[in-house]
Amino acid sequence: MTTRAPREFDAVVAGAGTRIDDWWLRQSLAIHRLAHWGAPALVVVIAAITRLVGLGHPASLVFDETFYVKDAWTLFNLGYEGSWPAEADTQFNAGATDIFTTDPAFVVHPPLGKWFIGLGMGWLGPDNPVGWRIATVLAGILAVVLLMVVAKMLFRSALLATIAGLLFAIDGNAIVMSRVALLDNFVMLFALLGFIAILNDRGWSQKRLDLWLARKNGDWGPAIWWRPWLIAAGVAFGAATAVKWNGLYFLAALAVYTLAVDAMARRRAGIPFWLSGTIFKQGPVSFLLTVPAAVVTYLVTWIGWFVTSGGYSRQWAEGTGNAWTGLLSWVPLSLQSFWHFEVSVYNYHVGESRPHPYQANPLTWLFLIRPTSMYYQGDDTGGESISGIANPIIWWAATAAALYLVYRLIRFREWRVGLILAGLGAGYLPWLMYLNRTVFQFYTIAFEPYLILALTAVIGIVLGSSGDPGWRRLSGIRIVVIFLAVAIAVSVFFWPIWTGLRLDYAWLAAHWWLPTWR
Repeated sequence: MTTRAPREFDAVVAGAGTRIDDWWLRQSLAIHRLAHWGAPALVVVIAAITRLVGLGHPASLVFDETFYVKDAWTLFNLGYEGSWPAEADTQFNAGATDIFTTDPAFVVHPPLGKWFIGLGMGWLGPDNPVGWRIATVLAGILAVVLLMVVAKMLFRSALLATIAGLLFAIDGNAIVMSRVALLDNFVMLFALLGFIAILNDRGWSQKRLDLWLARKNGDWGPAIWWRPWLIAAGVAFGAATAVKWNGLYFLAALAVYTLAVDAMARRRAGIPFWLSGTIFKQGPVSFLLTVPAAVVTYLVTWIGWFVTSGGYSRQWAEGTGNAWTGLLSWVPLSLQSFWHFEVSVYNYHVGESRPHPYQANPLTWLFLIRPTSMYYQGDDTGGESISGIANPIIWWAATAAALYLVYRLIRFREWRVGLILAGLGAGYLPWLMYLNRTVFQFYTIAFEPYLILALTAVIGIVLGSSGDPGWRRLSGIRIVVIFLAVAIAVSVFFWPIWTGLRLDYAWLAAHWWLPTWR
């Protein structure tokens, strides 16, 4: 029986066709619709369960929550990050959340992520651990939805979109980073929004170029220079940068990607001076569409610092001999102070090399050598652990898939592969410049969506196409089903050490597959 589109089917039902065939067709289409929408909905439910169940445990600050939660609460109350007395964590954990002072604190990350954490605390209460973690949970669940949207746009397959979402929903790195009040989940979310904007811009600009080629009249430039999705990308990447500065890498890398795509599209279209036109005409226009939007977005997130007077370095330019002179003397004192503050933060970041027991060299990230322990409480008989160990089956398979896609990009020059690798490279490669800096495995959450997309792309290749022989399709389906089943089983196995459930020591140690996971 051939499958008709829904509108065609409705027309058949309205006529005097065979009722039995029509009934079966209606049922098959209903099942198809249920699978099309039901499967992604089930993935979202799984993402919500894995991130929300037991969210209030432990009822104490874990790892860098000691910085971001307290900064978020003072930001919410003062408009800037205030200081806390010594040994404040103990009192904060006991419910004494208003012991901060109005003295400014030197903070090394922009405020946007802390604003979100603070809003959660204002909603559910600062003495409620769910309150200070709810924002990262919502960001993690939304990211699963967005990843399925991206996968559907890239692969034109509801099945592959569902698989991508499922892999992200059950991965340990994504789960743990959604269950602790750190900033990196927000970087990942906004970078993913920017990635969607870049993907939409590719379709938008190609349609405009095709329209010009069909008409071939007038100047071709204005027809394709208006790129509203680039403005959206600038806003999204600006927001990512306003959480942590590594969001800037996504803006830079994907801006270069758009120029490369523009150049290749114009070359294929036979437009004269395709390379020089892209660099010297489209390049400046694209810059003006993205960078100012990113800068404005970044500055807006600092509004609390600008409208108050108590923030760190807020009055710096008003000090004797600090104000700029000469050609820059016209710059408002608030912006001079802000620039001084940003330079201080930069100097801190480039010089941060203090050793930490869970630091992880970026060269080891893709191999999952040194995951971050967020929390541990135990004794000789057992303990509770929250460890950012990614699902090793998913992580190592995704790394292998990414390496294979590098080969495919060189061999076949597939645009989908290029875009996935551009996102992955934007999140990962810049860290290779800081091999001596103190960094951590959990930073990888910013580029994990693109690792998942790489794995999904290879899964699509394994599944094959409708034109492949039946045995080939069946073999591919079996391989993918077995892989997904093993990945789910491994996630169930690791669930206790992603959520802090108490285990006997022997059972806890069984999760340390590598000596460096202890």
